[in-house]
Amino acid sequence: MRTTILAGAGTLALVLAGGPSDAQQKLAFTSFGGSYQEAQRKALLEPVAKELGITWAEDTLTGIAEVRAQVRAGAVSWDIVDLGLADCAAAQSEGLLEPLDYSLISTEGFDKMAFDTHWIGIIYYSTVLGYSTEKYKDKPPRGWKDFWDVKGFPGARALRDYPTPNLEIALLVDGVPKDQVYQLLSTEEGVARAFKKLDAIKPHITVWWKSGAQSAQLAKDGEVDMLSIWNGRLDTVIKDGAKFAYAYDDGILSLDCLAIIKGSKNKDLAMKALARMVAPDLQANMPLYINYGPTTSKAFETGKITPEMARISPSSPENAAKQFVIDARFWAANRQKMQERWDSWKTR
Repeated sequence: MRTTILAGAGTLALVLAGGPSDAQQKLAFTSFGGSYQEAQRKALLEPVAKELGITWAEDTLTGIAEVRAQVRAGAVSWDIVDLGLADCAAAQSEGLLEPLDYSLISTEGFDKMAFDTHWIGIIYYSTVLGYSTEKYKDKPPRGWKDFWDVKGFPGARALRDYPTPNLEIALLVDGVPKDQVYQLLSTEEGVARAFKKLDAIKPHITVWWKSGAQSAQLAKDGEVDMLSIWNGRLDTVIKDGAKFAYAYDDGILSLDCLAIIKGSKNKDLAMKALARMVAPDLQANMPLYINYGPTTSKAFETGKITPEMARISPSSPENAAKQFVIDARFWAANRQKMQERWDSWKTR
């Protein structure tokens, strides 16, 4: 395996070369960078490069906006993209993705909500409440209600600068049962109720983070005392010595998907590569490098995932039962108006 760094046009691309046929077979893979993309590289990209004799050119993105821009401009340079769940559904509805070939791609072990005609889940992750063990010591916050309790748990706080899962969290803190959250968010009354609850915590948010890497750095540097953060990002900095901890209680469970961007110049090869990336034996590699859960239960049967890894996995049955699950289809239908409402609320 050889690795080459290519820089140009403001983009940093990491090229993973597999074999002598690399010059004839190249694919571009785009994800969210940081420890997550590093784990994907080791767990998924390198094995696929070796098996298929291809070269990967890597890039990073922040979400659906870059995918939309490439497709609408007719200047598609990516093949396989990693997107968050709401972006997966939205990109499908906007016609930004190629249909997946499920004669090549197996969905065995997948929940029916973990794939659709144009995307398939690649990892489960949780938005958890991370907290400083130095700050809170023997009285740590145990859920989002404690995050809102600024008197009982004083300290600097951070939330993601994005409507989901903040709207869901706000309603849960306000006492809405899990199975009624999206029913309520489908009404103006429910949306107003969520923002009213967010009004209470807004003055106490010192940082609105915009990327997983930024949230991890906040914890690593001790810039905040508690924050919403993706579990895998926090695990990485804890291993590096950050004095932080979390639990899955009240976690918000979601997934990332893989998709092939509409207009990919290498659609057939990308389909083969994607099929291998979501297969159980390769999905089982991910927990070896970062604590995100496989989207196929078959990965837990490969023998690669130890009982200890399974115990702390966000998608294990025990941990999943403690959490609230994001509804991608709700966000596909309501994303734009919720984002506009969020942006207006943030600036007032």
